[in-house]
Amino acid sequence: MKHCKAVEQKLGIAFHNPSLIEQALVHKSYAAENPAWAHKHNERLEFLGDAVLELVVSEHLYRTHTESPEGDLTNWKSILVNTKMLSMVASDLGISEHISLSRGERISEGAKKESILANTTEAIIGALYLDQGYEAARDLVTRIIISREKEMLSRAPDYNPKGRFQEEAQRRVAVTPTYRVLEESGPDHNRHFVVGAYIGDRFIAQGTGSSKQEGEAAAAREALRVEGWNGV
Repeated sequence: MKHCKAVEQKLGIAFHNPSLIEQALVHKSYAAENPAWAHKHNERLEFLGDAVLELVVSEHLYRTHTESPEGDLTNWKSILVNTKMLSMVASDLGISEHISLSRGERISEGAKKESILANTTEAIIGALYLDQGYEAARDLVTRIIISREKEMLSRAPDYNPKGRFQEEAQRRVAVTPTYRVLEESGPDHNRHFVVGAYIGDRFIAQGTGSSKQEGEAAAAREALRVEGWNGV
């Protein structure tokens, strides 16, 4: 498929088995809308790619930050592999225009949704791992994600608001924040979640997103602002 070749060029790779990159670019909504589609959607590849990505990033942090404690490594890893970071990578590479989506997802601009972009990035990593092995996958992750490490870590509150909110809440009041879905609406292809952030039973702030994860991140970001913890 033509769009697969375009993605390969943007990533600087060439798949031995083209069906793997084709599958990586198929969202589940497209497969559901087109039952005659010859390939499966990308969720299984996303599952595998997530594991490969975490291993590559963990190995990198372990080898390059030799004096850092486990807690710091865990926080840095969460920044480098979170949804916002991965969606930004996909957008910068121009992958969004090549994702196969259902008509409903296209109408609702699904190609711009952070969750879909991030999941597709993970699926591509999983596909490359199956096609060419760990070394090839590690090289790709290094080029498109780890190369941004310095920039991403300097913007930690923006890219990992939940981690920052949890860290501040535990440090200041010794409580781990929780999240509750306050409202859920919209059709399957365009869900809308309103999520509340709490410290104990105390409501702090709310956020919205097209998934629970996006809603939680937005709520955490707003909670940091409300509590005045952004700049500390």
